Amino acid sequence: MVLMTLFSSLETVSDENNIELIYDVDPTVPKELKGNSDALLHLLTQILTFVFQNSTKDEILLSITAPEDFLYEEIVTFTVSDTAINEEKIKSFIDNRLQESLKLLNAVVRGSRNNPSDIVVTMPLKVDDIGNRRHYRLPDISMLGKKVLLICAKKKVAYSIKKMFRYFLYEVDVGLEEYKKQGNNLSRYDMVVISDTVTTPKLEALISTMQKKSHLKYVVVQDAHVAEVLPRGVETAYLIKPVMQESIYELIISLFEEEVLDRTIKPENIQTIIDMRKYINVPLQEEAEKYIEGTKKEIKKEQYPEIEIEPGLPVLDTQKGLKNSQQVGMDYKKELAKFLKDFRKSDIFFRQTVKDKSIWNTKELLIDIEKKTKFIGALKLSALVEKASLLFVYDKADDLSLYVGRYHLELEKLIQEIEKYLET
Repeated sequence: MVLMTLFSSLETVSDENNIELIYDVDPTVPKELKGNSDALLHLLTQILTFVFQNSTKDEILLSITAPEDFLYEEIVTFTVSDTAINEEKIKSFIDNRLQESLKLLNAVVRGSRNNPSDIVVTMPLKVDDIGNRRHYRLPDISMLGKKVLLICAKKKVAYSIKKMFRYFLYEVDVGLEEYKKQGNNLSRYDMVVISDTVTTPKLEALISTMQKKSHLKYVVVQDAHVAEVLPRGVETAYLIKPVMQESIYELIISLFEEEVLDRTIKPENIQTIIDMRKYINVPLQEEAEKYIEGTKKEIKKEQYPEIEIEPGLPVLDTQKGLKNSQQVGMDYKKELAKFLKDFRKSDIFFRQTVKDKSIWNTKELLIDIEKKTKFIGALKLSALVEKASLLFVYDKADDLSLYVGRYHLELEKLIQEIEKYLET
């Protein structure tokens, strides 16, 4: 299976960059498809390796979708979403590294309207067996509609697993806040699903006590190589990553098949009020969250430092821009529209070149921006860019990061002014 092989082949680069790969395969995608599996594996490996090496995210979601009625040959879409990689870098990667791999599969990469950092690949694939749909029918109706408490260390993992349980009409509460809203009543649930990184011996002792009085199921989400190593003092089932819809289907059957045979009915009036914060490994998570929030505040302070620019400079001096355009026989409005097309996302590119410490690319970008902003009459942004360019003269390129946030702010103001002018 391509997806399982892909997950295994990326384990090293995933661990090195501390990024977790999550799959979201839509039920519209048949279980088995015909195509060049080696070429597909190579293409997906190329894309995800690039993403892992360049993204700042700690979770990457690969979604696979297909048309509702998959007849024989249809377009299947693979989306790596919210990579946080700048658009120019993605385009360069696609143009220079992916073309041969795409040709082999008749695949096309297209942009996303929602997020320019998404990588969306579409390709034609044939169904292997018309009857082999990705539909999962549980053997007994009593296995449907259970209640699950899901506690995961990472949000995307949690919501991916929640979606898979929801396929079987399960009611899923994600995290301690949702648990608290339900009255901290552990007896409400048929199943507790928890990441191995937040479970504790104290929690497992509690679950063990609960299991003596009820049919509460305890499921640990973890990597394949860990499951066999750690003994647990409680009746435990495992969800091994990558978690797929098949995994949830098989888990439900294994957990509830005996109860179906016995026709066990869960009593509804029992309440066991437990503060789960005392039992799971949240201190480290809370410390991490505090650190992240503190870092965000520091970044916010640094993003918009007090950089002095000559007071009174207009964001857009249209008279100056008109004069410059007329002198060289150009249409001013067309020049403004061209500026929007070429430089609307320049703040993203500026941020990335500074982050990568790419001195040459940053210099070239600032030269282009300064030249164009002066021509169209964007005097305030032009003055800011000129000031940033002087850092190279004084050998203070490390201070460029102080200009990234301010540049973004001034560019947004300029875009608004240009769009207003173009509407007149």
